[in-house]
Amino acid sequence: MEVDVLRKKEPVPIRTVSGFGAQSKQNYTMVSKPPRAGAFKEQFTKPTSFRKFYERGDFPIALEHDTKGNKIAWKVEIEKLDYNHYLPLFFDGLCETIHPYDFFARQGVHDMLEHGGSKILPVIPQLIIPIKINTGDGIDYSQQKRENIGDLIQETLEVFETTGGEHAFINIKYMIPTYESCLHN
Repeated sequence: MEVDVLRKKEPVPIRTVSGFGAQSKQNYTMVSKPPRAGAFKEQFTKPTSFRKFYERGDFPIALEHDTKGNKIAWKVEIEKLDYNHYLPLFFDGLCETIHPYDFFARQGVHDMLEHGGSKILPVIPQLIIPIKINTGDGIDYSQQKRENIGDLIQETLEVFETTGGEHAFINIKYMIPTYESCLHN
């Protein structure tokens, strides 16, 4: 029996395999790096109806600068607006993350709800679908500024329920089955 000590062995190529499989435990394999999660990659959403109307100049609004910051300059008295038309569009714009759309949508909703009075109640069924954008995913994005859209939507639905009459909860629950009553609990 001869011992061949001087014989060189050929290098064995190392294969790259994905992790958590049977191949990852084999000899002459190297586990590949996991793919990038893309957590910091900018995610694009499709433009909302709000953005389309804003770009066409269909809203009676302009940006006004003052010492306290920016605000909306309404070209028409807010009380004279057609709430059935404009309020759902502004609610749809709450999905926007790009300036100036995000600013105009938030401020417009705030101004219209503040000055709308009895014009708001008949529009509530039209507002439920636009605000289904996010009812909370368990991540608190902005604790300090109180701008978590999920919390704002929950508060808005609760206001709708408390001020929307006797059938408000049923109508909200029909459109958003996960909504829990703030009055019945």
